[in-house]
Amino acid sequence: MSAIISGIGWHIVGAASAASFYAPISKVKSWSWETTWAFAGLFSWILLPWVVTSFLIDDFASFYSVVDSKAFWGMFLFGAMWGVGNVNYGLTMRYLGMSLGIGIAIGVTLVVGTLMPPIINGTFGTLITTTSGQITMGGILVALAGIAIVTYAGHQKEIALGTTAQEFNLKKGLFLAVMCGIFSAGFAFGLEAATPIKDASLALGINPLYAMLPSYGIIMGGGALVNLSYCFIRLAIKPDLSIRNDLSQPMTGLLINGSLAALGGIMWYLQFFFYAWGEASIPEHLSFANWMLHMSGYVLCGGVVGLLLAEWKGVGSRPVRILCIGMLVIVGAANLVGLGMANA
Repeated sequence: MSAIISGIGWHIVGAASAASFYAPISKVKSWSWETTWAFAGLFSWILLPWVVTSFLIDDFASFYSVVDSKAFWGMFLFGAMWGVGNVNYGLTMRYLGMSLGIGIAIGVTLVVGTLMPPIINGTFGTLITTTSGQITMGGILVALAGIAIVTYAGHQKEIALGTTAQEFNLKKGLFLAVMCGIFSAGFAFGLEAATPIKDASLALGINPLYAMLPSYGIIMGGGALVNLSYCFIRLAIKPDLSIRNDLSQPMTGLLINGSLAALGGIMWYLQFFFYAWGEASIPEHLSFANWMLHMSGYVLCGGVVGLLLAEWKGVGSRPVRILCIGMLVIVGAANLVGLGMANA
């Protein structure tokens, strides 16, 4: 039981890092979003995954040689799928606004990323016929209800503050949010495909808490290819964007912007660093719940961060009360999932 509690706790730590990573990025001045995102991504998708792996593995060539090409390309392509979801994420915000966009996208990501692996593996039937599985499934449904409540609270906040989407389009926004949710679940599928690397890590004597980390360079490499291509293509073809202009400011400004973007990238990577710790603590036959814990924790921590940063100031007490109710429901969902695991 203590391992399960520890696993849920590490998922919350990772989710808190995910919910906070954009705070330093939002402070970057005089850089285009594309340059900022690419620079942050250099740290989160490329540098940190391989630096961390280099501390765990001495001989990359011999270690990765045991992974067959099917598993390798599976991880990379699922990572690219997740990268497409990241690009759609920004477009979803454009047409639906932050609250509706995030709520719908994360809700779809939670369902797809949580339920598809056991369906594909043929274990879903067993899952819904056992008491522990049914309790865990109940926790997933409660988490979705909590996300819906938090989303509604956020939408009420936007109305109170007069914040609207740049080009509100419900039909287009819903389509993009669903696509974002489906494609973003690619990371969960990539982790499922990374089982051979996890097994190789354990065989090498690597601590189980770190066993999944050597797969991140491959999965995130696929996401980096999509995200960086998108950023650099826009910088090349959009007349109002130029990386040369972004980098032409005084050295002090470059150092500040670079540090803020790098910090955001590091915080973004840390969400999956601690995801690996949480995943290592959850019983393997209930590993499908890891993604649910991460995504619902992301919404929970996002609400807490928003309150701490005074983003809800001036909206009135009703939206804040609804937000708190939604967060309590998500906490209840995590407890249900923990109860289901304890009865496994």
